[in-house]
Amino acid sequence: MHALTFLKSLVIILTISAVVVFLLQRIRVPSIVGFLLAGILLGPHGFHLLKETETIQVFAEIGVILLLFTIGLEFSLERFLKMRLEVFGIGGLYVLIAITLTALISYQWLGSVSTAVFIGFLVALSSTAIVMKLLSERAELDTLPGRMSLGILIFQDLCVVPFMLFIPIMSGESGVVDLLVTFGKALAIVALVLFSARWIVPKLLHQIVHTKSRELFVITILILCFGIAFLTSEFGLSLALGAFLAGLVISESEYVHEAASAILPFKDSFNGLFFISVGMLMDTGFFLNNLGLVVAFVLGIFLIKFIGGFFSMYLMSRPIRITIHTALNLAQVGEFSFVLAVAGVSAGVISKDVYQGVLSASVLSMLLTPFIIQVAPFISDRMSSFMLLQRMERNRGLRETDMPAEQLKDHVIIIGFGLNGKNLARVLREVNIPYLVMDLNTETVREMRERGEPIRYGDGTRVEALSRLGLKSARILVVVISDAASCRQIVQTARRENPGLFIIARTRYVAEVEALLSLGADSVIPEEFETSIEIFSRVLDHYKIPGKVVSDFVDTIRRDGYRLLRRREISMKSSLPEYQWILSTLNIEKVGIPADSPVTGKSIKELAFRTETGATIIAVERDGRTLTTIDPEFRLESGDIVFVTGNEDDLKRAINYLDPGRPEDTAGEDIGS
Repeated sequence: MHALTFLKSLVIILTISAVVVFLLQRIRVPSIVGFLLAGILLGPHGFHLLKETETIQVFAEIGVILLLFTIGLEFSLERFLKMRLEVFGIGGLYVLIAITLTALISYQWLGSVSTAVFIGFLVALSSTAIVMKLLSERAELDTLPGRMSLGILIFQDLCVVPFMLFIPIMSGESGVVDLLVTFGKALAIVALVLFSARWIVPKLLHQIVHTKSRELFVITILILCFGIAFLTSEFGLSLALGAFLAGLVISESEYVHEAASAILPFKDSFNGLFFISVGMLMDTGFFLNNLGLVVAFVLGIFLIKFIGGFFSMYLMSRPIRITIHTALNLAQVGEFSFVLAVAGVSAGVISKDVYQGVLSASVLSMLLTPFIIQVAPFISDRMSSFMLLQRMERNRGLRETDMPAEQLKDHVIIIGFGLNGKNLARVLREVNIPYLVMDLNTETVREMRERGEPIRYGDGTRVEALSRLGLKSARILVVVISDAASCRQIVQTARRENPGLFIIARTRYVAEVEALLSLGADSVIPEEFETSIEIFSRVLDHYKIPGKVVSDFVDTIRRDGYRLLRRREISMKSSLPEYQWILSTLNIEKVGIPADSPVTGKSIKELAFRTETGATIIAVERDGRTLTTIDPEFRLESGDIVFVTGNEDDLKRAINYLDPGRPEDTAGEDIGS
């Protein structure tokens, strides 16, 4: 009977969630908002359709574990160490500022130091689940704001452990000694997990994979995920941190991609249940009766977190625009705040009314987050143009005092110095074409300056920054950054300032090509599509489609602004069979040149091949390579395979001319049919 009750609850959850998410998707509202609203409707403070709330919360915890596990899979120890400044430096300052400001304000209201500091703990945490999901959907994880957000979120997740350990001290249940003991256990388990990442788990997975059992591999991954999460929780750490460490462990092995594909279906399913469970916790009666207080609390949270994010990044010399953008990304309260809040209520650190106030404000901040992240690029761009903020930008950070750009003319400007930017700079340096580089990563700028690169620190979306690179005297601008919004703005600004500039923009997706072209880009190179071009070129080459046909496809696609494969009325489905029909009507003969052939060592011109036979040589295969450009001075050699075309009589004469010993009745067995 209990099983049927649970099944009924699960059907209700999935049905209501599907309906709400579907309706909101029609008006382009993110699915996370739909899950939260579904939880509010389903819960005990909504229509009270669910009674098995404990079971749903269990599923929600599984969803958080799987989410943090996949984040760990996409991470690596090497990347973690590279981001140590973002994680520990900026993340630490962010949390410290947020806790301090919240505690000072809360103390004036509540009069209790422990309660005020605990509320600071709750406000200091942002939502890893929401932010990572939204940034991933918007393809912004690899942008500078995305990487900054990730680093701060990781530190916040690490802070859940000490925050939980402080709860017994705040409630008076334990002392500092107990805290130090638990903290020592935490360090020990983290060290053990990191040791396993390097020495144990890769060897274990190697043995599992060699069994060639998909089922065993998936089971092993799940054991590592939930096992390490359980182990860390037994040592006083959070389940989520254990899951992240488990993902980090597997990320060091060569089977990380296989593990990610095995976990993704579980993560997406359970993750929705987490947001539903959060919505179910909210007391709608309390929310409506205290609407003004809740709204004020939400505005206070946004302001505190914005200030904390802004100054933590500004003090670490991060660009103003990126600082504002990242601070807006993290302006909500996190999912782990709910876990802390429940523990705080149980320990008596906060009252139930305070708990409901924090909960209502937190859910509302989560509901607003998708919309804030959507407008964050626009807001950060407008705010960073304020005179005061521009003055703050100029008064700190790297000074742009390199070689004067006015001395350069017809040079190349490169915005972004990742892999593409470095490769381009290397080629330009080899052929002695002058260039200047601009990048927002201070570490990259310092390192490349030491190596002699003409690189400057600056924001390419700013007219002033581009002008310092000699924009009006440059010949080419190449934009190779991951931030799609910034790329569009750079193209628009550069075209407005220099109408004659040739602008090349790199983008990830074909969908962004038309927007960049309309803003003034002369050439847009979508990585997604260039990969597809390479793939179909190799497929057609394997089927012996002539190189000219393949190059025509490529040229047409690029010339048409990559619209060929995105428009239904123009499709390769109709073009390729057409080419195949043309090929099938051609008579193409393949003739090998024997050692005793009279044509060996002679050029096409000397042989007067076309005059003597009437056929045409279209290609020659030599030493495994197919040569398609055959000029009159080309000399035939023993072992060559010659491809000739013509009518049936011409082919017979060509075969007899090239290989007199070959039977004439083999002519006509062409390779085009």
